[in-house]
Amino acid sequence: MLTLRQIEVIRAIMVTGSIAGAARLLNVSAPGISRLMKYSEDSLGVRLFDRRAGRYVPTPQARNIFDLLDTVHRKIDDLQSALGDLGRGKSQELCIASVPSIANVMVPRAIAQVRDRYPDLGLDVNIVKIEEAIDYLLLGRGELVAISSRFDHPLIEFELLASGKLLCIVPETSPLAMREKITPQEMSQYPLIGINPKDPYGAIMAAMFTRSGIDYKMNVKARFGTTVCSLVAAGLGIAIIDEFTVAHGVVRGLKRLEIDADSIFHTYIAYRKDLPLSVYAEHFLDALRREMTSVSSIKLPTRKLRRGSSGR
Repeated sequence: MLTLRQIEVIRAIMVTGSIAGAARLLNVSAPGISRLMKYSEDSLGVRLFDRRAGRYVPTPQARNIFDLLDTVHRKIDDLQSALGDLGRGKSQELCIASVPSIANVMVPRAIAQVRDRYPDLGLDVNIVKIEEAIDYLLLGRGELVAISSRFDHPLIEFELLASGKLLCIVPETSPLAMREKITPQEMSQYPLIGINPKDPYGAIMAAMFTRSGIDYKMNVKARFGTTVCSLVAAGLGIAIIDEFTVAHGVVRGLKRLEIDADSIFHTYIAYRKDLPLSVYAEHFLDALRREMTSVSSIKLPTRKLRRGSSGR
């Protein structure tokens, strides 16, 4: 039985017509090629080459196997090429989704890391509302969703992604911009732009005021954090926002203040329990966690690779 290395050496001699030529082709020493050639002939009990005028010519009895050897070599090249393509993500596509608060800043930075590792990988990135996440996964539209809340579902796994805090954002021209911290009582004295209390972050915001026994009024409500930021930057009031939406100073004209109250929240990655994540999804998940924990004031333990991941 010939090994892949023996097939490679025999073909190299056949193509170049010499031991020295085969050595150059394979970038190895000529004596090593000669020894392996002799060992191969001894193992097979067949002389594969005759030496004529300084060249190695296939023997008559070996001619019929050289076409097969060449076919095997081409298949090996095809396999190596396919493995290389897989390692670069060629002809593969990663489909992921995120709620807007994570998608605005964190997801693009994580995707940049995925692109560096898998430069040929196709990417399909969706922005979904929390209520759309389950259909996205169960209908097979994508592998995972970055989400800002969790709930029980028989087919969906929720894995802790990162934790963070809510912040108060004010216009950088406001007198409040001179401060580093603010209380719920103080915030209630200003026009408040907020997210619906039925949303996860909105519920945490409402709880801060309720625990302190403070009445508050939202003059403007907005569905998405990016809209809230733009409204504050336009001078229409102050707001409470998650720290991931305003990470890296992506929205100009704002000053972030710490809130002197409990405002911790958790984010999750949701995926199907019955399907393994691809290596591309695993890489994205790890990259996203690194990005989020790097800007969060709440640190979590480093996550290990899930068992059962696949290269699909």
